[in-house]
Amino acid sequence: MNAESIYKSPAGEKEIMALYDAVLARWPVPHETFRLPTRHGKTFVIASGEASASPLILLHGAVSNAVSWVGEVPAYSPCFRVYAVDLPGEPGKSAPNRPAWEGPAFAEWLEDVLDGLKIQRTALLGISQGGWTALKFATCRPERVSKLVLLAPGGVMPTRPSFIRKAIFLSMFGKWGGKKINRMVLGKDPMHPEAVKFMDALMTHFKPRVEKEYLFSDEELQRLDMPVLLLGGTQDAIFPMEGVARRLGKLVPRLETVLLPGMGHALVSMNERVLPFLMK
Repeated sequence: MNAESIYKSPAGEKEIMALYDAVLARWPVPHETFRLPTRHGKTFVIASGEASASPLILLHGAVSNAVSWVGEVPAYSPCFRVYAVDLPGEPGKSAPNRPAWEGPAFAEWLEDVLDGLKIQRTALLGISQGGWTALKFATCRPERVSKLVLLAPGGVMPTRPSFIRKAIFLSMFGKWGGKKINRMVLGKDPMHPEAVKFMDALMTHFKPRVEKEYLFSDEELQRLDMPVLLLGGTQDAIFPMEGVARRLGKLVPRLETVLLPGMGHALVSMNERVLPFLMK
């Protein structure tokens, strides 16, 4: 466990948790929550949909949490048993410790979550860092992944240097700078005002991870033998999605790619594109 808090202040943590609880209180479909033990700390899960339905794991991005899926859950829950999972070390209700990018830690973590949920094989849907996490597990344990959906995933191409420079500069300007970083991430993608308010609070009060990113090797990506759907925006400020598509296209045999003109990194409301892939 980390000795240093992942939040900038106790008051900031309290504000984020209050916003989280407010969203969870108006979750749009019947749900239940779990805290599961794992090798890397307790993990908080929001479950929706029929318990007997096929499982779908939702993995959020960095500086985010499981309630970011609130707008997508109504579309997926009629078809799947949906588990929105708080990643460890992010501003949710899972353990604050931060497993290493290198090595098996994140794959171990997600394997423990699946074992705790009694899931042998599942579809994974991840965005950004959640896409990275899905890739980590799928490259380590491909036999446990039925289908893989990647929304603007990390780990395939390096983060744009221009985004890193701007984010570092803006981070020195407190709340104002955090809002500017969020606007870069969102681009022209439409977002509900409540979601923007939550994102601004996260950027203001949370300490993001700053370690060197982990890029998957060709050998790792070639292990992806399951059907894979890649969705990305051509105006993504963080990752060069055309490059991501080219690299995965050379290495992943069962890849489908959709690049969305003018879209940025957030990629909200993608269920109309994702569901037909998952239901095949």
